[in-house]
Amino acid sequence: MSATAAEPNSELTDKQRRILAYLREEGRMKTYFKSRLIGEELDLSAKEVGSNMSAICEGSFDVEVEKWGYSSGTTWKVTI
Repeated sequence: MSATAAEPNSELTDKQRRILAYLREEGRMKTYFKSRLIGEELDLSAKEVGSNMSAICEGSFDVEVEKWGYSSGTTWKVTI
């Protein structure tokens, strides 16, 4: 990983780093994720996932995250 990719990551909170790491790992196998299911895996609430996801969406990372759907909870489209 280059130094420029690591710098923005250092500005993330612990929860945001955990979510980003989860998306990097799981995003290789899936594209769509519900906040509720991410939260279950990381012992966070769906609300915590949603409120912390904006930093990942707006940051410059090797993972692209886009808010995708709202039916029965927020769905995120993840592109590695």
